[in-house]
Amino acid sequence: MYFIGLDLGTSALKLLLMDEGGRILNIVTKEYPLEFPQPGWSQQSPDDWLRAVLSGVPELLQGFDAAQVAGIAAGGQMHGLVVLDEHDKVIRPAILWNDGRTQTQVEYLNGTVGKETLSERTANIAFAGFTAPKLLWMRENEPELFARIRKIMLPKDYINYRLTGVHCTDYSDASGMLLLDVKNKRWSKEMLELCGVRQDQMPALYESWQTVGTLLPGMAAAMGLSSHVKVCAGAGDNAAAAVGCGVVGDGGCNISLGTSGTVFITSKQFRVDSQNALHSFDHADGGYHLMGCILSAAPHHPRPPGQKRCVFPSLFNGGAQPPQRPRRPGRICRPADGFHPRRHDAGGAGGRGLCHPGLCGDRPGAGDCH
Repeated sequence: MYFIGLDLGTSALKLLLMDEGGRILNIVTKEYPLEFPQPGWSQQSPDDWLRAVLSGVPELLQGFDAAQVAGIAAGGQMHGLVVLDEHDKVIRPAILWNDGRTQTQVEYLNGTVGKETLSERTANIAFAGFTAPKLLWMRENEPELFARIRKIMLPKDYINYRLTGVHCTDYSDASGMLLLDVKNKRWSKEMLELCGVRQDQMPALYESWQTVGTLLPGMAAAMGLSSHVKVCAGAGDNAAAAVGCGVVGDGGCNISLGTSGTVFITSKQFRVDSQNALHSFDHADGGYHLMGCILSAAPHHPRPPGQKRCVFPSLFNGGAQPPQRPRRPGRICRPADGFHPRRHDAGGAGGRGLCHPGLCGDRPGAGDCH
């Protein structure tokens, strides 16, 4: 038997084919575009994700017997807001995890509603990347579109819905919405009410390993698969990566460096960081985990041929912004000779800039800022 894994990343879908012994047989990558309509905004078309799946699976299976595929599961980028209307059509581009437009909503949630209240309801506080602030932003800035919402889901869950017709999510991914009662594994009625949405607009909750359905005949035919292929709920990217590393049970830890960077610690018992500096989420193994995250860690940005200057676009698209103050001004500096990072504040008083030696050229030069 074969199994297909889908990793819905920020810039590309990675598809993996493996056998029942865990041996990797093939890997395919399908890229898709990102949209930055305004500074600090980041969004994507869910239809691009689906096209990547429908074109990627047949390519993945070239040279293999598609009749042997028994199951599909997806993991991927968390926190993104996908909204569907009464006809299950996408209402607007998905607002992604690294979008920074929700400063006002985050300040309202953490300041007016209060961090303690949020932590009691969801085990977490508000960050710009989370889903609940995005819903508040839509309600305040796109009221006509907000009124059309019939279903709310996360990026990888949109793929599962299109494959199976089932509106679903898993506990690990739902934990990052700021709408889930993480401890009791159920939607928080108080948070749903606060965001102006109903429980019937939310997807059904599953453990990551549970089967949510089988392939719709049309989707199966488009990918050259049987309609009997099972689709599992899947997991958020970091929870899925932890399972892949064997970080399950109690007291495990893994560190992941990609577009974002995380430190991930597993626990059989529900725990909350008293300072709310760590996310407290449900894990894909049925337990819980604590996670520290930085939104811009080690993204890959190839240097164009002949280009001597390095360009770091993730520093400008919201990924490097402080998560609770996404519009805080910053500067890119090229320090003077003799600069030592332990003796100087990055970017001036209060460290409000972002300092990177050599960022604007081949080596540190005069103390000019750009």
